[in-house]
Amino acid sequence: MSSMLNDQLPASSCPARPASGLTWLLCFVASAAILMLPALWNRFPLVFFDTSGYVTRVLEMKLLPGRSIFYGLFLWLTSLGWWSFMGAALVQSLFTVWLIYLMLRCHDLVAPLTTVVTCVLLGVTTGISWYTSQLMPDGLVPLVVIAMWLLGFRWQQLGGVERTGIFAIALLGIMSHMSCLALAIGLIIVVIAARVVVRLLRSSLSVNVLPPLSVVAAGLVLMPLLHLALVGKAVYTPGGPVYIFGRLVQEGIPQRWLAEHCPVPGIKLCGLQDRIPYNGDEFLWGEKSAFREIGEWTGAADAELSFLNSACLKAYPAEIAWTALRATFQQLAMVKTGDQLYDIHNETRYVFTHLLPRHVSESFNGAKQQQGQMTKLLFDALNKVHVPVAWLALFGLVLIAGWGYRKGRHDLAGLAVFVLLALLGNAFICGALSNPHDRYQSRIAWLAPLVVGMAAVSWWRLRRGSCR
Repeated sequence: MSSMLNDQLPASSCPARPASGLTWLLCFVASAAILMLPALWNRFPLVFFDTSGYVTRVLEMKLLPGRSIFYGLFLWLTSLGWWSFMGAALVQSLFTVWLIYLMLRCHDLVAPLTTVVTCVLLGVTTGISWYTSQLMPDGLVPLVVIAMWLLGFRWQQLGGVERTGIFAIALLGIMSHMSCLALAIGLIIVVIAARVVVRLLRSSLSVNVLPPLSVVAAGLVLMPLLHLALVGKAVYTPGGPVYIFGRLVQEGIPQRWLAEHCPVPGIKLCGLQDRIPYNGDEFLWGEKSAFREIGEWTGAADAELSFLNSACLKAYPAEIAWTALRATFQQLAMVKTGDQLYDIHNETRYVFTHLLPRHVSESFNGAKQQQGQMTKLLFDALNKVHVPVAWLALFGLVLIAGWGYRKGRHDLAGLAVFVLLALLGNAFICGALSNPHDRYQSRIAWLAPLVVGMAAVSWWRLRRGSCR
């Protein structure tokens, strides 16, 4: 009979005393401050190589592969027109705190201090604050996952304003990076499958396909329409074929195809085979790479690379499938915090120094990151905690799925499976369709410890059955 229990079990037999509005406000401010600590310590939000691309999308109002104009507009709006980029870090942190709060509340774990303690624990044991404090859409990826869960499985527990806010945050993430769109599409498939499984198992878990489906549909429709209005082209953010080709280059597959088939009319890389490295990043970003000769990021190379991607898939399907599987699991395990944050980001330095207001330039160049005080040693120390926590939590999701189903906590069992599939989906999208990098998985890895923590508190409450 336990499997038929309602998934909203009470936290205790005693009613909780409602917290005041001031208490909630103070807890939200404290939680946001925790997630902004790296930016506050740095005296400026953290930047990455790609940050300049998002800023210049707004300055130039042109499309660039892999750099969403919508995230650039988000930076412009939240910085109040390039006045203070701390605004972007603040908004990202507030979004994250709010969705964490909703996750806790919708699973009967709500209390002002619970939200603060959760943010403290995540801030210490994971890289969450290093992404909420960063001027990159990476911090929005896990928010898309949470939003899809809340819209798909906690719809009845949400109010109208909450539903609208969650929808807006999910849409922002989807519009800000194509990997978010791909992940959201994959999660729609998960939601649809869950609806079937829930019926077969006669589970009490409620599944609503339409709300998350509406978010994805809105992204698919709005992205080309807004691009048409802003830059005159009804397209999605470009760059897909280039990143896939870079991943294949990493495996040596295009090099093999070119060696076996060249010369081929219209394929410029046939004459540049000696300048194709066996490293995806070197091909995409290297100064001597053949990619520069065939048009680089202007879009001129897209047709040729798309043809080669298709040709390689037809010629070596088994090899590509195997390398994609291997890259997916490599990516799943790569969860180190601080990936390349300690490098010199020359293009970003140029943009912030020369193309933005003087006071922004001064604040940017005075930050610890630009002064060389954000070192690899710092992140090596953090990763002694972050990496094992991420790995253990990943394994913990499997245990929670089984425990939750047996105890009638179908909400937690479903959440564990949902997050596990989201982690696998992200690893496939970033590892198999691009190239494995620590930041791709690290940015979303904190979801697993969050779910493990929620399950641990629920287990303790069920075991103790006492008032709090």
